[in-house]
Amino acid sequence: MCSECRNFEMKLANHSAPSLLGVKCANLISLNKHEFNVEEQLERFNSKAVNKGLKIEQLCSCENHVLIFLYNEKMLGDRLALAENRKILSSYGYAEDMSLGDCLKRLSERIGAHGEFPHEIGVFLGYPPEDVRGFIENKGKNFKFCGSWKVYGDVNRARRLFDNYDKCRKFLCNKLDMGYDIYRALKIS
Repeated sequence: MCSECRNFEMKLANHSAPSLLGVKCANLISLNKHEFNVEEQLERFNSKAVNKGLKIEQLCSCENHVLIFLYNEKMLGDRLALAENRKILSSYGYAEDMSLGDCLKRLSERIGAHGEFPHEIGVFLGYPPEDVRGFIENKGKNFKFCGSWKVYGDVNRARRLFDNYDKCRKFLCNKLDMGYDIYRALKIS
């Protein structure tokens, strides 16, 4: 396996293991354009992972970096359909009848559009609605706990999730350290 492919897989395992293993609906990853042929790596991943319902899309790009979004289509679709999440999204111009693809397109358009990161992205990343609302209303301050995100609601639930995410990361990284490629580790290929 080429070193770029290996490095890309390690980056995926470190930053998106919970989504790759079906525990979380999505993850966001920043990639250095000079380190990876991003288009080639995304195409390779998408062609292999499609049967598992996983997909990676590029959300935005600047001179040196690309922001990619790895997600489980069914899990994310179900997440976006929840009334609480739709309510949050509607205040940012996401229509009730938007498809998953349309929602991702809208999110991509909003990234960097107003000089501020679109904080509704927490909905897309599977954060609890009360934490997304809390972050937006408090402008990132006054949180109860901070882990994978800032927690404004149920701290104990969040701690359990964060621990589970760490276990996913350790499991998948260990598989790669044992010589598996990410596709074999995930039983995709």
